[in-house]
Amino acid sequence: MSWDWEKLNQQHQHQKGSPPPQMDELFKQFKNLKLPGGPIIIGIIGLIVILGYSSFFTIDTGAVGVVQRFGKYVRIAEPGPNFKAPLGIETVTKVPLEKIEREEFYISVASSSPRFGANSERDSETSSLMLTGDLNVAVVPWIVQYRVKDPKNFLFKVKNVHNLLRDLSETSMSLVVGDHSINEVLTKRSGIANEAEKVLQIELDNASTGLLVVNVELKKTNVPTPVQSSFNEVNQAIQDKEKMIYKAREDYNKEIPRAKGEAERTIKTAEGYALDRVNRAKGNTARFDSLYSEYIKAKDVTKRRLYLESIKELLPKLGSIFIIDDSQKNLLPFLNLKTLTEGNEK
Repeated sequence: MSWDWEKLNQQHQHQKGSPPPQMDELFKQFKNLKLPGGPIIIGIIGLIVILGYSSFFTIDTGAVGVVQRFGKYVRIAEPGPNFKAPLGIETVTKVPLEKIEREEFYISVASSSPRFGANSERDSETSSLMLTGDLNVAVVPWIVQYRVKDPKNFLFKVKNVHNLLRDLSETSMSLVVGDHSINEVLTKRSGIANEAEKVLQIELDNASTGLLVVNVELKKTNVPTPVQSSFNEVNQAIQDKEKMIYKAREDYNKEIPRAKGEAERTIKTAEGYALDRVNRAKGNTARFDSLYSEYIKAKDVTKRRLYLESIKELLPKLGSIFIIDDSQKNLLPFLNLKTLTEGNEK
């Protein structure tokens, strides 16, 4: 009998709860197995096991497998069970597509963890110093979140994709910050982050990195510590300037409309006075023409009528009238025309 079954059963019955036989014993029993052509069959079975083990692989959900044949790219293996050529003919590199990675660019000196070439916290802080469009220096910390969108480019196009990502991120942020003033950098972080995200994605695509920028987040921006106090004084001066400009504009908006209204009123009054004088002149001219036409027809009558009408209009305005004769020594009795006039009117 090739297997010593009685011995195994006795060990199983008398040693319940003891650990299973050691691998050496199993191999020893396997060697004692007598089969026709035993070594050849064993070799074939072992070869089949090795081939099957090296040919079968599984890709998790949210990832893909990049298959290479003798180092050359062949295909992309989708999630699930897959097969490949065994014995190292084809190799598989699993690349996660849904996993979001992040790179930090100087969040704080205490918590920063310089990576990919940054030798110290000061190096990380220095990388966040940006020159703005109005020639000021700002400390701009930010975070880049990204994932793999093209596994082929991610593995084969760039030697060190993470270093390139950091370099392109710093370049893109410097380019965007350089187009804005220091006040915009300090107050419009969201807009600057969106612009930097677009620029960074374009650069990553041009470099064939196979990366997709998920989000660029700008943290609290500030000016360097040595110039903080001076910068605050400048901001205060700018605020005072804006306040004075606002007050001047307010006064301007009050006075200018009032002056325009007065000018308009003066102009309208002058235009009305001019119209009245012109109309009066035209009326007097027409009256004079009509009188003149009547005068031509009857000169004596018209002359006397005009004289009497003028005297009638003039005498009531004269008041008391005293007629004195130079040759008289005493007061000459006078005729009270005013009393007579008033009596006639009654």
